[in-house]
Order: sequence, then C-alpha cells, then structure tokens
Amino acid sequence: MMSGDYFTQAVLYLTEVVFDLYILAVLLRYLLARVRADFYNPLSQFLVKVTNLPIRSLRRLLPSLFGIDWSSIILLFLLQGLKIIIITFISNGHIPAASGLFVLTIANLLKIVIYVHMFIIIIQILISWINPGAHNPITVIMHQLSESILNSARRLIPAAGGFDFSSMVAIITMQLMIILLVSPLMDLGARLSF
Repeated sequence: MMSGDYFTQAVLYLTEVVFDLYILAVLLRYLLARVRADFYNPLSQFLVKVTNLPIRSLRRLLPSLFGIDWSSIILLFLLQGLKIIIITFISNGHIPAASGLFVLTIANLLKIVIYVHMFIIIIQILISWINPGAHNPITVIMHQLSESILNSARRLIPAAGGFDFSSMVAIITMQLMIILLVSPLMDLGARLSF
C-alpha cells in the first residue's frame, strides 16, 4: 500500500512535468515567432499544433500589438500561475497571496527563458565540437533562437584570433541574471505568498 507522502510526491512530480512541458512548448512557439524562425520547420509545425487551440482562443481577446504576441505571453503567465497555485495547494494546503503569486510567476518565467537560452547555446557548442557544420531542422531552429543573444555578446567582446567568446559571455551573463535577478525575485515572491 502506498503512503500518502509518496502519492503526494508523485502527483506533484506529474503536475510539474505536464505544466513544464506545455509551458516550454508555448514559450518556444513565442520565441520562434519573435525571431521569425522558419514556420515550415517540423519543430515549428509541431509547436503550432500543440499550442494552437488556447493561443487562438486568446487571440480573439488579445490581438498582437507592437509586434508582441500578447496571447502567448498571457497564456504563459496563466499556466505558470496555475502551476504555482496547484503545487502550493497540494504541498501546503493553501493558495499563495496574489502579490506573491504574481512575483513568483514572473520569476519562474524569467528563469525558464534564461535556462532555455542557456541550454540551446550549450547544445550548439557541443554540436559544433562533435559534428561541425551539422545542418538539420533542429540545429537551424537553435541557431535562429540563439543568434540575437550571441550577436549582443559579440558586440561586447568581438572574436579574437579566430576564437569566438560570445557563447561564454552569454552563458556567464545569463547565470548572473539568475543569481542577481531571478533568485531575489523568487525570495520576494516566497515572502509575499504567506
């Protein structure tokens, strides 16, 4: 017979996995649209199919303004907020205060955006070492997603002697953002939640 704690842990784990995967799909769709990635890429097509119903419904209420897809941003915010509410309720038996929930939602979304970009850059580095010049639908998308960040890093520290330090600069900068921005926001959100 399964103990209540084990069952609760299993429910928490499954809740996090389901929400995180869908949040990742919506975020990637938003980011791909933002960088004007190839819409006909198989990954783009998959993300559109998986996320189209809620985004299309929200677009009726929130059209894109100033080149920003507000329906995707609101959906990300709603999903992350709902995830926090459900996990907090299952774990502690209460719902976080609105101010804490708002701050935690923003902090978690920032963390996800930063980690997605870090992951993409690290995978690109590994691919360039293992199979330089690899060209497939996934590597094309990763290049399109990371290029704006890497170009900003290249402006700070240009390539020297054939070495491109932009990936290292970008990863260090993003890790500092986690430490100096996201972590304090998480702490503030946790304090405001109770």
